[in-house]
Amino acid sequence: MSELKKLAAEKAMDYVEDGMVVGVGTGSTVAYFINALAARKDRIAGAVSSSEQSTARLRAHGIEVLDLNATGPLPLYVDGADECDPHKRLIKGGGAALTREKIIAEASARFVCIIDPSKQVDVLGRFPLPVEVIPMARSLVAREILRMTGGQPVWRDAVVTDNGNWILDVHGLAITDPVGLERELNQIPGVVSVGLFARRPADVVIVGGQPPRLF
Repeated sequence: MSELKKLAAEKAMDYVEDGMVVGVGTGSTVAYFINALAARKDRIAGAVSSSEQSTARLRAHGIEVLDLNATGPLPLYVDGADECDPHKRLIKGGGAALTREKIIAEASARFVCIIDPSKQVDVLGRFPLPVEVIPMARSLVAREILRMTGGQPVWRDAVVTDNGNWILDVHGLAITDPVGLERELNQIPGVVSVGLFARRPADVVIVGGQPPRLF
């Protein structure tokens, strides 16, 4: 599977243009993208990173990491996903970077998602849905999620996000209305971000070993 991740990551380089500031996600597939990006680091203006992990990897390759507040809108964001449905809606957050990933996706004109074939599903929810929460609200949010969805929230113990928050992973969902569920969960007090990328899905999905899927 690692070879398919590498193929997807390298294909995403087709969308990188000279002089760009590139939004960069987090995870094992993105690590291959960062390696590929390093070969062209002198032709880009820098990167905006979605996690401390990716920031460290980018800087180790000599790629300048910029502040999104200073760059403004981005032309391109490249990231992986834990699940992708046929409408390019995603579940993300297995690496606990969902909030910063969602911010960069929102700021980007084009979101290119790179995955291996195992991440493709017909209906989202096989992968537990990550929800980032303010620590004091963990139990409150878990009770509300159980009441609203019937899913089983599990605290990802000993994991603290780069923002200082905690993660609930919601098991047992079959998400037939990802946009609606994303909107509803975001209304629970104490929720920072929901790992559904449905209101702002990917624009392009590159599956290792397959042609890119576009809108």
